[in-house]
Amino acid sequence: MAETPAEPQIDCELQSPSNTLSEPQLQSQLHPLSEPQPLPQPWPQPLPQPDSLHEPQPDTLPEPQPQSEEEVKPWMWTRHRVLLLFLLTSSFCASIVGLAYYSQQHLPPESTPPASPPCTSPACQRATARLSISVDPFSQPCDYFLFPCGSEGASLSNRGRQRGKGIPLHPQGHKSRAAQAEKDRERGRKERETGTDIVEKAPADRMPDRQTALLLTMREILAEDRSSPGNSAKQKACMFYRSCMDTGPTETAGPEPFLRLVHKLGGWAVSGRWNQTDFNSTLSLLMRDYGTFPFFSVYVGKDPNDTQGDKRYIQIDQPDFQIPTEWSSKTQKSKANTQILRLFLASYQRLLGLLGSPSSSTSLHIGLFISLSSELAVAASPLPHRLQQGLLYQRITIKELQNAYFLFCEQTLAPAIDWLGCLQTTFHPHPVSQSDHVLLHNLPYIVHMSRIIGKWLNKHELSGSGPLHTFMILSLLHTVIPALDSRFTQTERNFSLALGTTEEDVPRWRQCVLQTEKGFDTVLTHLLRETTAYTEAEELIQNVYSSIKSKLPDLRWRDEESRMSVLNKIQSLTPRLSTKNNIFSEAELNQLYSKVTIDKHKYFSNYIQSLSLQRQGSNKLFSQIEGDDIWSITPFLSGNELVFPMGMFVQPLFHPTYPRAINFGVLGSLMAKDILHLLLPNIHSQSVSPRSIAECVRYQYLSMTEGPGREGAFSLSPAQQQEMWVQYSALQIALQAYNQSLKKYPGDSSLSGLSHTHLFLTSFTQINCDSDPYHEFMPFEPSFLVTVICGYSDLCPKTLSCPNKPQQHLLGTC
Repeated sequence: MAETPAEPQIDCELQSPSNTLSEPQLQSQLHPLSEPQPLPQPWPQPLPQPDSLHEPQPDTLPEPQPQSEEEVKPWMWTRHRVLLLFLLTSSFCASIVGLAYYSQQHLPPESTPPASPPCTSPACQRATARLSISVDPFSQPCDYFLFPCGSEGASLSNRGRQRGKGIPLHPQGHKSRAAQAEKDRERGRKERETGTDIVEKAPADRMPDRQTALLLTMREILAEDRSSPGNSAKQKACMFYRSCMDTGPTETAGPEPFLRLVHKLGGWAVSGRWNQTDFNSTLSLLMRDYGTFPFFSVYVGKDPNDTQGDKRYIQIDQPDFQIPTEWSSKTQKSKANTQILRLFLASYQRLLGLLGSPSSSTSLHIGLFISLSSELAVAASPLPHRLQQGLLYQRITIKELQNAYFLFCEQTLAPAIDWLGCLQTTFHPHPVSQSDHVLLHNLPYIVHMSRIIGKWLNKHELSGSGPLHTFMILSLLHTVIPALDSRFTQTERNFSLALGTTEEDVPRWRQCVLQTEKGFDTVLTHLLRETTAYTEAEELIQNVYSSIKSKLPDLRWRDEESRMSVLNKIQSLTPRLSTKNNIFSEAELNQLYSKVTIDKHKYFSNYIQSLSLQRQGSNKLFSQIEGDDIWSITPFLSGNELVFPMGMFVQPLFHPTYPRAINFGVLGSLMAKDILHLLLPNIHSQSVSPRSIAECVRYQYLSMTEGPGREGAFSLSPAQQQEMWVQYSALQIALQAYNQSLKKYPGDSSLSGLSHTHLFLTSFTQINCDSDPYHEFMPFEPSFLVTVICGYSDLCPKTLSCPNKPQQHLLGTC
């Protein structure tokens, strides 16, 4: 691949060899995925120097000796000849330089080697700004690779993570982590007070993680001022998002929207006005219209034990209790300790106070709520216990479920739950009958819950207090708190902090994007499709996958069976960009959301409609073939297809106007890593290459950072060896894929005047702080892999070496 041509320079002195490689040379230099060469002996001695370079030089010039007249004349004649030769040579060089300058300025354009045109699109301008404030790894290689990710200081402090055990962290790293934690807390405090998004503004010199990049893209789409004719579904989604972001009306409204909703549901005993609504009717209404499941949760999903079909079933599980509980492995029961109950009581006294409830009745109703919650939670159990006891996916018909509780209760009490009625109401208009199967995920809890509800329904002395109805209304309050003013959300947050929960502050825009997706997922999928550059995305997919297929045979396999198994698997798959099943047209979307009314000044009512839309969306799961989730950011297998979600191809990771060096350096390398993880999860047991390549890279890292005698400073586990091989191979695969793309389309643009390879490698290093589920297996910052590649080829602008280390160059090829 040819580098960006420079201005012609002609010098009379001997020129150093160019770093530019032709395509054949480039291909010969790359060794992706192949077995490394044997490591050389540590620390080779410096090359021997000519003797003349080691002769001692005198401190002063010797005194000139007197010369005779005969000696002076030849000397003067020689001097004149040297001067004349110098003048002639200088004139000749000046003529050549002038001729070169004239040729450069006046030759026809087609005779000038084409330079890489700069990209000037808005997306490229943002990418250029990010490059301008980030550290060029080729200018400060040592500092760049050794600083921990996210530490304070210059831009280079946002590079590098020393994560491996046994790798000493620099002293400033410990201080910077503490300082950064304090800065994060202060930033979160300011954000909560002002409502502004401070988190997203820093740091600007590196890529966000992939999930955040997708959310930012959706925010940009939703924040656009759309002027589509009529009351379109797109407009409604955007208006919903804006009403969420505009907190002024929500703060002004206070608790009134929730109190009006409670009145609509028949009031409640806490306020002294309750019309004794029917238990099962209220429960069905909460499940259908408000996404609230006080006593058990209900959703739609597949049965993993049913391998013959793709049918969806109603799933019934224990609920998410508002009171945190502790599981006792000794008693096999859950309970809440006294300290937690005190905190919970104080929190709900505050919430009821915000709702204007009289303090005289608050304690009674909260006490009943806590008592009922504690009784229900006794039979709840954590997922590991239910897995161990085989309590998941127990299939039973609705009729059997209903009759089972008659028998269990010995027909002395009415069945607590009208299962058929509740499920029919919840999933209307989808038909539900007694013969339909449902899947239970904790039968002991369902049985226990039915008995407890039956007992409380028959406590006549508490009938006027309506404890079950109050329990359901407080569960509804928990559901809608995100749509109430900040006093409610802060009360919940204070309770979490009191329990020791250190959840990250979520910016308001992120909350609003996620909430918009819950009700308008179909619309957001449509909008994302409109922004996806299909041609460029497909090209990237095909180039990366082709590079993987061409390089895997170079591995050293443990046996022929392993080799054929992997290669056949890779060859049998067809990579493609996802288009998600059952995408609606714009007219169909408008019809689907025709009954939805969005008021930009009433977020609470918009939020309530969103809860109903979520329930309607679950009904589609009964008849739809499951597609990829809109928030998918990694490829997945679907039959014989390797599907790449549209959510991967968003800024700043990818853009159709970017130089392809950026698209391949950033998303191309991430895609290659995803594919290797997905298709070769056990490559360490199938090939010896991951271990040998990982050890080679580890040796290079220690040689560069620790110096002689530190080669055994830390060892690699099999998982670390495999991850290091994946990361290193992914970079090589993406680079080869880019080279193949350049062969087909040689006219790639650039940024900041960087050569193609320089831009590719620099872009790759900007994602080294990307959130990665495998980061714990990578013992050092992945951007160091650029150093390994640059150490054995002339691809890079300069050799990456550390002046303060005894060893200046890498020792071999990995």
